[in-house]
Amino acid sequence: MIYLLAAVGAITVAVLLWKAFGPEQAPGQRDRRGPVAPDDDPDFLRKLDEQQRKPRSGNDDE
Repeated sequence: MIYLLAAVGAITVAVLLWKAFGPEQAPGQRDRRGPVAPDDDPDFLRKLDEQQRKPRSGNDDE
């Protein structure tokens, strides 16, 4: 039982040391967890708005 408590304590100390002295991110830099969804991408939304405002040319018989 004492070995189990010692292992848990050692793991806890290791995690705390990793958080304190591990690799750091620059301030303002966020984790990139994947691609940005189109509805969250300002460039995509701007282009979509421009396309909708642009007059359509061609034959719209629908």
